[in-house]
Amino acid sequence: MKRDVLIVLQHADQFLAGLLNTLWLSGATLALASILGCVVAALMLSPQRIVRLPARLLVDAMRTVPFLLLAYLVYYGLPLAGVRFGSWTSGLAALVVYHTAYVAEIVRGAWSNLSRDQIEAGKAYGFGGFRLFRRIILPQLFYASAPVIGNQAVQIVKDTAFLMIITVPELTFTASSVQATYFVPFASFIAAMLLYWLVTLTIEGAVRMVEAAADMRRAA
Repeated sequence: MKRDVLIVLQHADQFLAGLLNTLWLSGATLALASILGCVVAALMLSPQRIVRLPARLLVDAMRTVPFLLLAYLVYYGLPLAGVRFGSWTSGLAALVVYHTAYVAEIVRGAWSNLSRDQIEAGKAYGFGGFRLFRRIILPQLFYASAPVIGNQAVQIVKDTAFLMIITVPELTFTASSVQATYFVPFASFIAAMLLYWLVTLTIEGAVRMVEAAADMRRAA
């Protein structure tokens, strides 16, 4: 066991690089999925059926497909249709499309439950369109959906591990490579698990800070 731990420590730079890749993928996915999720949520709440139905179908389709299958489809299936992406682009695209559906459903639920008083007051003061959304609706959505978005962020971090199947050098790929080279499965994967745990604790801490800010905002 001591030998296994020493081997993992000797390759700490590889684990750090894998962790940074995981964080980059997770952060980019969360940012893009949040933006696109708000757009899709707005489409889902449209009074026009021709706008609402395709958005609803997209969200339902993504939520019924395992992410691993989607990653396979983007990387191995699209080239058959003449669309080729590298492993990084394929991985990020699959993550964004998949988690946009979940974020859209989260935002739609929070948006549906918003108080109409502040929205109507904003309209009375001349806010409309994107300006109304940015100044009145978005801050309320942020505080209302932050805990659930935090859970989704944890899921995004975990889903990056599936990208090892398309050779994206994230944390699980690194742990698997070290394990395969030196046959240290326990120490290698425990190290990866601890790093994932630290990332999750950080996300949970950020969510608690947002919840505390929301409580202060309501009290004010």
